[in-house]
Amino acid sequence: MTTRRASPPGELLDWRESSHWDYGDPLPCRYCGSPTHLRDSKGKPADKVCAEAAVAQQAAEAAEAYDAERLHP
Repeated sequence: MTTRRASPPGELLDWRESSHWDYGDPLPCRYCGSPTHLRDSKGKPADKVCAEAAVAQQAAEAAEAYDAERLHP
């Protein structure tokens, strides 16, 4: 079985586009609840670190599911 390395924070998502910033009042992050001006790709409030951790977790879970299916069809 191959061990997968998680991507370090900052390597998963590109937050440089202005669409990731909302100049209005900060809204609660969808993951941790702290106020943020940042928005994810769907326009929902999300801290960069929280969103990247969620994507990394989803990728790890998908990889585990793939490996489990491949090893035990």
